[in-house]
Amino acid sequence: MVQDVQRRSLTYDGRDMTPSSPKERSARPYSDPEWITAAKPIPYEAALAFMESRSGAIAEGRAGECVWLLEHPSLYTAGTSADPAELMDPDRFPVFKAGRGGRFTYHGPGQRVAYVMLNLNERGRDTRRFVTGLEDWLIATLAAFGIEGERSDNGIGVFVGRAKIASIGVRIRRWVTLHGVSLNVAPDLEHFSGIVPCGLHGTPATSLEALGVETDMAKVDAALRESFGRVFGASSC
Repeated sequence: MVQDVQRRSLTYDGRDMTPSSPKERSARPYSDPEWITAAKPIPYEAALAFMESRSGAIAEGRAGECVWLLEHPSLYTAGTSADPAELMDPDRFPVFKAGRGGRFTYHGPGQRVAYVMLNLNERGRDTRRFVTGLEDWLIATLAAFGIEGERSDNGIGVFVGRAKIASIGVRIRRWVTLHGVSLNVAPDLEHFSGIVPCGLHGTPATSLEALGVETDMAKVDAALRESFGRVFGASSC
């Protein structure tokens, strides 16, 4: 069963994850997003609740931009273009309606998910440019590990040869972005077999681990943060 997710308040490890007040935000440079790294897997419902709350606060000027790095428990998500026929094993993991663009994808341990909440009112109201920037960000991150990532004419995301290593799914509301990217670091790749990932029939999934890269999430996070600054720069592009 595909589950709808309701809004709710969110705390994580005792930390209040609701947006800070304008006074608290005023001392931070707006061009530097707040980076949050989750130490434990985040339930999908909680992630959606936080993004809904934070993106609304960004649009209203009550909070600054944010990049949230996390992992999820094993689950499938259905984007707005998801074809039910591409959910091959509906009882394997929980399935959630995501509200983002795209089709079915898998999230789980060993995969770094980065939820990107940026204000395109400040950066430029250009959806294609934003998605291209996300691809550039992933390609630059992979390059830090000696992996040559590339785009494909067959779909959005980043590929290594014929295999897909990173996915992109976004939503933009009031010109503030929600959702973001997922990069396969060391997930169980067999878990992708329960769906047709992103609608790409016959396209295998790969990961840094499968490509022989010895790394960990902390190193991947450092590479993501460094390459993000080079690709997206300041908020007033």
